Amino acid sequence: MTSSYNRQTVFVSAVSTPYGRERAGWLVDSLRAFGGSLGQNPVWLFEADRRAECHRLVQDGLTIIPLQVPEAIAPALFAEKVYACAQAENMAGPDIRSLVWIDPGCLVVNPPMLYDLGADCEAAFRPVHIQNVGLRVDQPLDAFWQGIYAEVGLSEAPARVLSFVDQRVLRAYYNSHAFAVNPAAGILGRWLEHFQGLVRDAAFQRAACQDEPHQIFLFQALLSALIMKEVRPVRLRVLPPEYNYPFNLHARVPAEYRARALNDTVTFAYEERSLNPAKITDIVVEEPLRSWLAAHCTA
Repeated sequence: MTSSYNRQTVFVSAVSTPYGRERAGWLVDSLRAFGGSLGQNPVWLFEADRRAECHRLVQDGLTIIPLQVPEAIAPALFAEKVYACAQAENMAGPDIRSLVWIDPGCLVVNPPMLYDLGADCEAAFRPVHIQNVGLRVDQPLDAFWQGIYAEVGLSEAPARVLSFVDQRVLRAYYNSHAFAVNPAAGILGRWLEHFQGLVRDAAFQRAACQDEPHQIFLFQALLSALIMKEVRPVRLRVLPPEYNYPFNLHARVPAEYRARALNDTVTFAYEERSLNPAKITDIVVEEPLRSWLAAHCTA
């Protein structure tokens, strides 16, 4: 079985707590169970804290990699994610076309074929679910986005997206629960470089990141700006709604876009929602996923 996988695609995640390790285990097992022709592909799991004890997850095709986030950026929210992605890019040889980041708070429930970039794309992303710190296209740049655009060398947003849940037309702002990039493009290394620059920029932090939302989503907004700057529109694959489906926000999804069943998604984010099928009452969960969840995720 393992000899038949597409060796050009590698999945990446990171954990720093025992709960994160448990969720990463569910993620890997879901990929193996439902990932189809990508189901046996390599997974690189970065361990940002030894207390996470990721050695408990050891299995064929899973590589556990210690991660020591530099002290200068370690206090910043999501620094470990940015740093892990950059390290994965450094590790990727010329035969790897797709690095697929997936948060531990996500599951794979159908073959995630659109994360496999092939020769046609440099990146694959979903638009954000809600506006949050994003800007509508009719809003001027604020200090936060001005600083980010200046950091990456972007004068204006050349693209727009429609946020999935609140249906707002925004300057391009992408979801980061799961995405794919071609490591040869060097985007993830530049993401780390610019993230370090903005985290260390005391004036930017004082002017633009005083509140928690901007501190939390700096990493995501910066990546969005880099995608706009670095990837031509014809080389960017905008993923359909069944990718990164926001199960955690399911009740807020407009009725006409709401998934009928979890089985109809490809990957979904659940964050703090229970995955125990006995506790899921607002969406259909059919077999074989129902039995799989019951066996793995009973909290």
